[in-house]
Formats: sequence, C-alpha cells, structure tokens
Amino acid sequence: MSDETRPPEPVPAAPPSGAATEHGNASETARVGAMFDRISGVYDVMNALISGFQEPRWRRRAVAETGLGPGMTAIDVATGTGKVAASLGDRVRPDGRVLGVDVAARMVDQARRSYGDRAWLEYVVGDALALPAPDSTFDAATIAFGMRNLPDYRRGFAEMRRVVRPGGVVVCLEIARPNHLIGRLGRFWFERIVPLLGRLAGQGEAYGYLVESVRNYPRPERVAELMREAGLEDVRWIPMTVGMVTIHVGQRPVEADRRG
Repeated sequence: MSDETRPPEPVPAAPPSGAATEHGNASETARVGAMFDRISGVYDVMNALISGFQEPRWRRRAVAETGLGPGMTAIDVATGTGKVAASLGDRVRPDGRVLGVDVAARMVDQARRSYGDRAWLEYVVGDALALPAPDSTFDAATIAFGMRNLPDYRRGFAEMRRVVRPGGVVVCLEIARPNHLIGRLGRFWFERIVPLLGRLAGQGEAYGYLVESVRNYPRPERVAELMREAGLEDVRWIPMTVGMVTIHVGQRPVEADRRG
C-alpha cells in the first residue's frame, strides 16, 4: 500500500484533565478508561509508592467495613487490577461470590491473570453508572479510588445502592484533602512528587490527572451528603493516615424498601 492510499494513523485521545462539573468528573468515561488502560502495567507499583506503602492497610479497613463473611456476595466497582475484589473474596470464600467491574479492559485482563484461578471471583468490563447486575443482588458494594473518576458521583452511589440488598452496605475509599498540618505535608508529597514519579514511569499526564481529580473531588462532608441523596442511610466516614484518605460507609435502607 502506498503512502497515498494508506489510512492515517489514529490520533490518540487527549488525556482527561481531572477537572470537575457540579455533578462529577468532567472527562468522558471512555477517555478515563483509555488512560487507565495505558497505565495498567505500572498501576500497582505506583499505588504502593504514592500511598507510602499504606494502601494494603487502607484496603483491609475498607473491606472490614463491609461486614462480609463466608457465603456472602459483593461487587467491587472500578476494580482496577482486582486487589479489593480479591480481598473481599478472602472473606466470602469458598461459597460466596465477588464480581469486579471496571471500564478499562486491560485492567480487567490484569485482574483475571492475577486471580483467575479463584472460583468465587469474576472480573468483567462494565460501566460504574450502569452496573451489569440485577437489583438487590449483593450484600455489599465497594469502590476504592474510583469514585472521583465518575462523571456523576451521586449516580455512582445510587447505582451501588441499587445492586445491594435492603440492609446492604456501600463502602467508598478515596483520596482526600487533609486539613491536619501533618496531612498537609503529605499533600505536598502528593501534589509535587506524584507527578514527578509519573513522569519517571512514562505516564506524566496520567498522574497529573490524578492530582487534579483529587483537588476537584468533594470534601468528606459533601460526599456524605451525596450518599444520603442517593438513598443511603447511617452514613459515616473514617479518616485514615491524618486525613490523606477517607472511607465512607452507608447502608441501603430496609424499612423504606419493604414499604416500597
């Protein structure tokens, strides 16, 4: 094929900006998913570095807040490379079930490679705002470091509420903006050093997006309001590591669902 007849090379999609609207992340879901596809190979290593190797402790606490036990069921939204889903699986196995959902196909492929031998785990490509599950399916729904990537935070929580049973638990683990002095030092690390680490990993734009998306994510009080607006009750939050991350927990009402 000559140069004259060869089709032009596709132009890579512009990276997401991390800006926000009044509802959620301003970037299209497809662009965010494509970015996570590009960083799938370095994602776990970068998470360890960015968190100061605290991510396993945060994950354990978030999973514990679900209250899951053997034989129960859960869905992990924005599952990434599958670690949270795998930790949930450790609590429900061998007779329970955990479904991990992510919009980024390469992330899902990585999760399947890592945990595909565990019969109680399943990983699928899907949209957090249109989860591939019927109403009232799971005992718990989790999302870790994924809510700030959604174009509508309230809808994200409402969709998690939809797929849990009455009385089911919704847990959200997310990076926060601390007010504590020590936390502000950690924020300096996050905002100045993380983009540098991203550039060293060849993914400067993606980790610049990470910083911007955290800057534009609502404060814990507003996140709690959004959860209540989405139909959750008994909402509370737990700051960890001097406020660097926050775990929000809410419950799908029982009585209101029975009346409905």
